[in-house]
Amino acid sequence: MKGLDTHVLMRHFTQDDAVQARVASHFIAVECTREKPCFINRVVLCEMVWVLESAYDYPRKDISEALERVLRTQEFSVEGMPAAWAALQMYRCGVADFADCMIGEANREAGCTETVTLDKKAARDGGLRLLST
Repeated sequence: MKGLDTHVLMRHFTQDDAVQARVASHFIAVECTREKPCFINRVVLCEMVWVLESAYDYPRKDISEALERVLRTQEFSVEGMPAAWAALQMYRCGVADFADCMIGEANREAGCTETVTLDKKAARDGGLRLLST
C-alpha cells in the first residue's frame, strides 16, 4: 500500500500549482486503484482541513464537501473510517475544529470513555468534555 501526504492530496484537489497538480493527479490516477487504494491517515485529513481554512479561506461547507469526497473515494483507504465520518458530521454541523472532532472520535475508537479539553468550542460541538477552570 502507498500513502499520500497532505501536499499531494491538496495539489490534486485544488489544482493551484499546474506542475505539482499534474504530478499529484497523475500519481493518484495511476497508483490509487480500488484494488490497491492509497492510504490517507488522520493527520493528513486534519492538515487538509487546516490548509483549506487558513491558506485558502474555504467556507466550512466546501471543506466538508471536500472531506466527504475523500471519504467516499474508493481509491483511498482512510485510517479509522468510522471515526472520520463521525468527525466530519460533527464538524459539518458545529463550530469545533475538525482536528478536535477527530481527536474525540479517534479516542472513542481507542476505547476512551471521554476526552477532556480546555477548549470551549471542542467541548460544545466536538464531543469532548470541558475541564473546569
